[in-house]
Amino acid sequence: MTDSLPEPRLKAPAGTCDTHIHVYGAQDDYPIAPTSPFPPVFAPAAHYEEVMRRLGVDRVVVVQPSAYAKDNRCTIDAVAALGSDRARAVVVVGTGTSDAEMRDLTDRGAVGVRFHMLPGGVLPWEIIEEMAAKVSGFGWHVQLQLDGRLLPEKEAVIRRLPGRLVIDHTGKFLEPVQPKDPAFKTLLGLVERGNTWVKLSAPYETSKAGPPSYVDVGALARELIAAAPERMMWASNWPHPSAQPNPPDDAMLLDILLDWCPDEATRHRILVDNPAELYGFA
Repeated sequence: MTDSLPEPRLKAPAGTCDTHIHVYGAQDDYPIAPTSPFPPVFAPAAHYEEVMRRLGVDRVVVVQPSAYAKDNRCTIDAVAALGSDRARAVVVVGTGTSDAEMRDLTDRGAVGVRFHMLPGGVLPWEIIEEMAAKVSGFGWHVQLQLDGRLLPEKEAVIRRLPGRLVIDHTGKFLEPVQPKDPAFKTLLGLVERGNTWVKLSAPYETSKAGPPSYVDVGALARELIAAAPERMMWASNWPHPSAQPNPPDDAMLLDILLDWCPDEATRHRILVDNPAELYGFA
């Protein structure tokens, strides 16, 4: 329960969207895939609604966790439980997914396909161009998570992708880099193309400096915000599967924006306007 927890210092504006959470149901209903990199966790949509109330979040994007591989039922069921007016889904589909299945997923709130290029991911680099073309026909984007240090060697294929691209977790440089690093410069170059978005999220997964401000990841976040404030977004990464059993506090993760982005109008873009445009919220 969140009733006894302190509220965040940042007062979330109406329409705030948490652009990256995962939902995990009972294992009898949603079996964990053998490729899952993390132990099972129970984190149903009802538990996340408590987080929404605490943080003042109105909208959310439920991202297919690697725990379920290509079985999107838990993610899609979570969108139904949270309501199509305030929830969207990013799912995992492959080259064999039929157009009828794609249309059904679209009707049920799916707006993107997830490529998780870390342990537990099930879609390989070899199909990313084909899948980007396939999903763009349904108005979807590609969501990509990788070790950001690989961006220079993957830049050519990434630049060939049609449609919109979303890169997770401030680039997720598994060893934090400096803003002058060539890999980070590659990320900036992708962002400056105009079709690449970045989630300012999960700094605890890569930071060596640690909370509350994660200054090493924060230095990258500030550069990205300065380069393209209209394509930055915020996310909690709830329920923090990689940080169990001692996850970071969600309010602290929201409050980071006070440090990373002191300008209130820009924070409004990051929290409200940008995700509303990308995910199709009214």
